[in-house]
Amino acid sequence: MSRRHIGWVASAAAAVLVAAGAITYAVAEDSGGSGTATPGSESADAGFARDMAVHHQQAVEMSYIVRDRTENEEVRRLAYDIAQTQANQRGMLLGWLDLWGLPKVSAEPPMTWMGMRGTAEGEDGALMPGMATNTELKKLGSLSGRQAEIFYLQLMTDHHKGGVHMAEGCVAKCTVGVEKRLAQGMVEAQESEIELMAGMLKERGAKAR
Repeated sequence: MSRRHIGWVASAAAAVLVAAGAITYAVAEDSGGSGTATPGSESADAGFARDMAVHHQQAVEMSYIVRDRTENEEVRRLAYDIAQTQANQRGMLLGWLDLWGLPKVSAEPPMTWMGMRGTAEGEDGALMPGMATNTELKKLGSLSGRQAEIFYLQLMTDHHKGGVHMAEGCVAKCTVGVEKRLAQGMVEAQESEIELMAGMLKERGAKAR
């Protein structure tokens, strides 16, 4: 794995952070300033915002766990980039719900907005596709060094694959243009990181689960 590739990921994360203010402003125009109706509480726009905020929060948690469990510079840098990017995006998603005057939680099960009601059982804390279980998070916190790096990369690969599936659902179903564009950006960035993590796993004699 090259430092150039890691640097690209860092630059992409920085670009997301810089764009956050513009995207938050633009969503107000997309959802109300140009005749477009504000999304309803059970819309795909609201469902994606709620569910991806929860999904992102776990990625942030896993990333900070591994930063304390390894001294490897490249893994720590990747974990930091993921944590910062997804924490920022999570704030944007929750901010949009506030902007729309919608609750941050729903009585409906996760993924209902994608037509997957009843498929996310939340077994051992894994509420949505790709999410780690509570047992897996506890295991990650018990490992160190190379073992922690491999398990984190495997968990995050699964997590990103689930996130890509959800983001693709928003691209197809959401109606607010700026949210659809953010979702498409998530697809592209996380697919790139999946490729990056595959290379990092290979360097460690491992592969995705």
